[in-house]
Amino acid sequence: MITRLFLMLLLLGFLPIAATAQDLTGHGGPVRALALQGPRLASAGFDQAIILWNPATGRAERVIRWHQGAVNALVTLPDGRLASAGEDARIAIWGAGEAPELVLEGHQEPIAGLAARPGFIASAAWDGTVRLWDLSAATARIFQGHQGNVNAVAFIGEALFSTGQDGTLRRWEDDGTPMTLAEFGFPQTALLPLPDGSLASAGVDGAVHLLRPDGSTRALRSGPRPVVALAVRPDGASLAVASIGGGVSLYALPEGRLRHRLDGPGLPVWSTIFAADGRTLWTGGQDRRVRRWDAANARPLGPLAPEAEEAPIAGLDRHGAEVWRACQACHALRPDTGPMAGPHLHQLFGRRMGSVPGYSYSERLARGDITWTPETVADLFTRGPDVVTPGTRMPVQRVGNAEDMAALLRFLEAATR
Repeated sequence: MITRLFLMLLLLGFLPIAATAQDLTGHGGPVRALALQGPRLASAGFDQAIILWNPATGRAERVIRWHQGAVNALVTLPDGRLASAGEDARIAIWGAGEAPELVLEGHQEPIAGLAARPGFIASAAWDGTVRLWDLSAATARIFQGHQGNVNAVAFIGEALFSTGQDGTLRRWEDDGTPMTLAEFGFPQTALLPLPDGSLASAGVDGAVHLLRPDGSTRALRSGPRPVVALAVRPDGASLAVASIGGGVSLYALPEGRLRHRLDGPGLPVWSTIFAADGRTLWTGGQDRRVRRWDAANARPLGPLAPEAEEAPIAGLDRHGAEVWRACQACHALRPDTGPMAGPHLHQLFGRRMGSVPGYSYSERLARGDITWTPETVADLFTRGPDVVTPGTRMPVQRVGNAEDMAALLRFLEAATR
């Protein structure tokens, strides 16, 4: 399957890239999905983690690790809760607690897409089905008709649409009968409802098809590379098209005129979303970072906020400081820093796991059966926290380069004293 092949190839191709000031760094793998939850930004990825960010500070406020595998999709429900789904074929509905308020099970293969309307969630999965879940009863109607993976779903009002590997765009009638609206000839990877009632469908041929309410269609060519994510500005004036080649194109709507191309890191962009005010565009991708852009001119924005980075400490290992950047979204080096998603690391070496007063640890870390030393920290980042401390909420971070590991340990030994 083409979509599965993309994921497998990219999972084998992680490259460490130096972060820039506007990035949110904290994920241990490609960022697969983005969603807005009120003032917060939610991101999810191949590291099995969901991170809730405060965009004003660049800090991670909460890290959720519950799914057993990559998290492929996020959607904010009309009631404000967050839903997630992924490789483990489960959907989780998140409130304020550490455990999901509701778990929906039934798909037999990874879930690739989610959509929501009041009282309902739709899911698209690689088992070839679309499911419409009634949240009040936690039951689903199963819609079958696609040939192969179903990659995306969308609602316009109460009408449900889907697209996938067979290159068709379908509307599902109340009795479960699919109506084929279009056949594009290439697998489709993304589907997005637009404010004017149109649908945007994107595929592996690099084309975006706009299907208008009157049934007419228009194709936008973003380039030769497969498109994997779409986003629309809340007022419907701009469409963002993200590709596997690392480019993001901004089109003016409704005319479909290309306005800008974002000059990103050159690696696949897996997810994108506009801020509520339409001025900022967020992207997440293969480089494990969430980046923000000025939606008016496609330029990367400056420092998210000065307080997002701790003041440098003289004499620290510069190489280690770069490796540390993937950790600083969740952890502080000093005990007097405000609340963060993870405990502070002051006096880390010699400290027992799960022993910072006042921090709410996961059950596994609260056991306190590991003492942090250079050796145990190296083991954590070599085998991964999911192996060393199973059940932790920490994203799956691994440091596979010996020089990076040595530099990180030098940095931590000096910075956490």
